Amino acid sequence: MYNLNPNQEVKVETLNDKLEGKKLELEYPCNWCYKVISSEKEALQKAIKDVVQEREHTVSDSNKSKTGKYVSMNLDMLVHNEDDRQFIYDALKKHQDIKMVL
Repeated sequence: MYNLNPNQEVKVETLNDKLEGKKLELEYPCNWCYKVISSEKEALQKAIKDVVQEREHTVSDSNKSKTGKYVSMNLDMLVHNEDDRQFIYDALKKHQDIKMVL
């Protein structure tokens, strides 16, 4: 239990604060997981297949919103370099059946 004065300002350092101004450095090739969100599971699975085509990948269920309006899936795959990782992200994001990519 913390005993704080209501007028006392508390500064909490977050991971984003620690990483501010720093670029993520990855060693390629590496496995990367995209969290992909859509309104229908079947449409989401087809959209992922449209983007990755024949590349080896794994898709697994993630979450469903409380109301059931959105579903998310994890797309795990090997990316060869930064351009490849960003290309897949952009292609997923642009697909008409995908609402969001994380």
